[in-house]
Amino acid sequence: MEFDKELNARGLNCPLPILRCKKALAEINGGQVLKVVATDAGSVKDFQAFCKQTGNDLLSFNEGEGEYTFFIRKRT
Repeated sequence: MEFDKELNARGLNCPLPILRCKKALAEINGGQVLKVVATDAGSVKDFQAFCKQTGNDLLSFNEGEGEYTFFIRKRT
């Protein structure tokens, strides 16, 4: 999937991946896509709740080899 900005949240535990994501989303325009790679197992539920609460679109997430990759489209 194409993305406009990437955030490396590997090794960070809750709530840091969400806080860094929020900051990264503030740096891109509405409609652009942020890719986030995290290692915290709780990040799946955290990012689902974060996107639901903020109105951003969680386009997809994948799990593999202890890493979780999220693609989030910033709300317009």
